[in-house]
This record gives sequence, C-alpha cells and structure tokens, in this order.
Amino acid sequence: RMHSLVATQHRTELTMNDPNSPSPQLNIGITAPFPCSYLPDLEEKLIMVINAEENATFFYPTLLAQGFRRNGNQLYRLQCDLCQACHSLRVHVDRFMPSRSQKRVINKNKTFRVQLSSTTKPAYYPLYQAYIDSVHRDGSMYPATRDQYDRFITSTWNQPLFLEIYADDKLIVVSVIDQVHSRNAKAWSAFYCFFDPSYQKHSLGKFAVLTQLSLAKQRGIDWLYLGYQIDACQKMNYKIEFKPHQRFINNEWQ
Repeated sequence: RMHSLVATQHRTELTMNDPNSPSPQLNIGITAPFPCSYLPDLEEKLIMVINAEENATFFYPTLLAQGFRRNGNQLYRLQCDLCQACHSLRVHVDRFMPSRSQKRVINKNKTFRVQLSSTTKPAYYPLYQAYIDSVHRDGSMYPATRDQYDRFITSTWNQPLFLEIYADDKLIVVSVIDQVHSRNAKAWSAFYCFFDPSYQKHSLGKFAVLTQLSLAKQRGIDWLYLGYQIDACQKMNYKIEFKPHQRFINNEWQ
C-alpha cells in the first residue's frame, strides 16, 4: 500500500479530549483508484495522512478509532466509491472468552515460548521472507525484499512491540503490535504477523492473536484492533471468530 497522493482532499483538525492539548492541523489526501488488493475486478481508493511523520503520533489514537490503519510511516483508510465491504474490526479485550476451537489452538501450542521485544531483530527478516514467499505468493507483496520489509514494518514516528513465539530456541512467529493509548482508552493494534510456513498446521496466526489478547488483558488494554475484515475474503475470516467484536460501519462502531 505504498501509494502516492494525487490530490489534497481537505485539511482538518482533530483534537483529543484534553482542552489544554495542542491541536496541530491534519492534512488529508486521497489516492487515485487502483486494483483492489482483496476483491477481484474491483478498485479501491485510500484516504491518507500527508506528511504523517510530522504529527501522526498525536493523531494516531483518534485515527485508529476512526478506521485508519498504519503502513510503515503512512496512515490510511479505505474510501472506495462503489464498495463498502471493508470494515475495521476490534475486539473488547476484557470481554473476550476463547471458544472451544480457540482453546484447542491454545492447548496445541502450549509448549511454545512467548516473549515481547521493544526492538526489531536480525532474525525477523528471514522469517518474513519465508512467510511471504510461501504463504502469499499470490499477493502484491510477493516476492519479499529487504527494502519492502523495512518500509512496511518500521516507522520513524511509531515504536511497536514485537511478540515473539519460539519452538524451543527457534523463532517461528513475529507479531508486530502498535501501542495506541489515549485519555479514554488503551489499545493495541495487531499490525502484522508472519510465521514459519513449516508450522502452518499449528494455526499460528490465530494463536498469535489469542496470545495478544491474553497479554493485553494482563496489561489492562481495552481494545485489540485486528485491521480490516472483508467477509468475501476467505483469508480474513478468522478475525470474526474473536468475539465479542465491533466493526466500524458508516462512521460508527457497531
């Protein structure tokens, strides 16, 4: 989703609930239509923050709660003319209870070791490359490159957490987590997850989300954002299994 803005759509201000907080301007642009990344024969458009590195840290909590997502330094929201299939989805951490099938995933992977890191590590890229080049050969990110990885994962204005999962001493999963806190709520955003393709039968993507929910509950996090849900996209439908959840539809959480 590294796209160029073709026109400035509008300039606006978003403010937090603290009357004494600064209110920098937020410049918004919109992309030209391009082929949809998820649904064939459709086009998508993005609203994007211009020069996000200048004030994105201030606006990120508000934008996340308005259906925006991060990609590297960029912040964007889908704004398609003829389709509203994409809904941002978030899970209420304190109310979440794993289903029977999710409990089986947890039990199946109970021998794996979990830890959090505040910095990226050299072992991440080979795992990312193996994941993209095996699991997503049909996607726009194939083939993986180091430059693509750096521009996608890292950000000059945001420092994510990295959830690491190990089988003995072998790194098999990395989940990138953005910490997005405001005066009203503490949130984690599940930015991206990649894993060792040889462990695909372990449902590692689901296990990573379950692990994030468990850790988030321990840390008093209110919401875990899981990105966009598209019911017609089979690869995304695992997200609706995490209940209760909300979707951002018609500019409100439902």
